[in-house]
Amino acid sequence: MNPDFRWFVEECVKRGSKVMVRCNLTIIVANPKYYDLPQFYRDHQVEVVSSLPFYNADRTDRQRGKGVFEDSIRALRMLNEVGYGQEGTNLVLNLVYNPSGAFLPASQQTLESQFKKVLREEFSIQFNSLYAITNMPISRFLDFLIQSDNYEGYMDKLVNAFNPQAAQGVMCRNTISVGWDGQLYDCDFNQMLELPVQSASNHISSYLPGALLGRDIVLHQHCYGCTAGTGSSCGGTTA
Repeated sequence: MNPDFRWFVEECVKRGSKVMVRCNLTIIVANPKYYDLPQFYRDHQVEVVSSLPFYNADRTDRQRGKGVFEDSIRALRMLNEVGYGQEGTNLVLNLVYNPSGAFLPASQQTLESQFKKVLREEFSIQFNSLYAITNMPISRFLDFLIQSDNYEGYMDKLVNAFNPQAAQGVMCRNTISVGWDGQLYDCDFNQMLELPVQSASNHISSYLPGALLGRDIVLHQHCYGCTAGTGSSCGGTTA
């Protein structure tokens, strides 16, 4: 919805950068201003990553609101129509799954097979990969955990499932998050919690790769979410 979004994508592409967009599927069908996004993404070879809580309306709408599943299916079909998720097009469409409650996600490989089978057979929709991401104990999910008396139990699950191997592949080790004002963060979760990087290079205007590579990552309780079980990162499981 940023008015400079298309300009930003175009400028990144001009500079030879690979562009990935975390796209809210419903925005594509919610307003005529965004009906052209599938074609825009195709024309600029943008990799699209979109959340889809589940492969049926009941669980998706309970998690995201009434009508979200139907709108998401419409948007996925529009992306498929311009080539996304189709073999031989090099137009990548990946989906993101996260659990609907206070538990760790199932096997990413198993979930991907289930999603592909149901979406193909029931809705004629194709996509490339599914990323399974653990729910982080922050923001609205933290509120849910506290209100439902699940906080301590969920944190125990995350801590007891800590996996050193998963910690090797978490996104904060090779990625930074940039806020709307240029402030730098170790990850988008730290950005939500307003925990900036601990480095002299803490703003995009003073970006110094060397300083950022040697920084200490800012840790908090939600970090157990990324390091539990098979791990959780921007590309799904890490171990």
